[in-house]
Amino acid sequence: MNAIVPTPQLAVLRRQTDPRLEWLCAHIARNRFLPVPPPELHFIGDGDFRAIGAEFLRHFVRLGGLRPHHRVLEIGCGVGRMALPLTQYIECAYDGIDIVLDGIRWCADTITPAFPEFRFHHLDVANGLYNPGGRLEGGTVSLPFGTGTYDFVILTSVVTHLRIADTKRYAAEIGRLLKPGGRCFLSLFLADETARTGIAAGSARPAFKVGPDVELLADPDHPNAAVAYDEAFLLDLFAAHGLRPARQVAYGHWSGRREAENFQDLLVLEKGIGR
Repeated sequence: MNAIVPTPQLAVLRRQTDPRLEWLCAHIARNRFLPVPPPELHFIGDGDFRAIGAEFLRHFVRLGGLRPHHRVLEIGCGVGRMALPLTQYIECAYDGIDIVLDGIRWCADTITPAFPEFRFHHLDVANGLYNPGGRLEGGTVSLPFGTGTYDFVILTSVVTHLRIADTKRYAAEIGRLLKPGGRCFLSLFLADETARTGIAAGSARPAFKVGPDVELLADPDHPNAAVAYDEAFLLDLFAAHGLRPARQVAYGHWSGRREAENFQDLLVLEKGIGR
């Protein structure tokens, strides 16, 4: 089995890591007092619930530039896998929104009583995978928050389940909700030239269907199961709403990049001053 070699970019970040952050993330990963949702609510993916949340907190701070005083919005908060580690780091308000009502109920009943500044909201948007009976269309929905409210917006593996109309709408809403200078952190599948080569060679997982389209599907019969976007298309889409990359993309190993440390691609966007 080939060893995974850190990229120079991530190696530099490791040398610059605040040891207090490393201590906090290690503490969160093994903190048995932090609740874990019951098995029937694990609709967000496999893996160690606490450890994955701690790893993403590290990404939010190191790659995304999250700071304790930031006001945070998480789109697709699920059952609080990211929210729980954030309770140990941010000092300001957090809003989490999701289309799965059971997940929101668990977060509101479990997290909010201990951390009242963490609030959770249900948005009944239709999605073929997670909420097929939703009454709202994602392509026209407005998020119930004020313009310029947030310093930091999180979407972990959300765009991976959105079709183009929904993605366009969320891009516009994120541009509206972020303060100038605010940042958006996304984990997703970006189809650049290297990724398309991996897809064509059969080394990508998920096994997206290669083609010229800006939207690539792993299973056309279940289109929301896994969606990849042409990188140039997605960056142009967000740029139209004042959001541009704040740093180089941290590419994941889903597309066959053996040197990558993370599974999905990690993209950090920043809203321009004056937008």
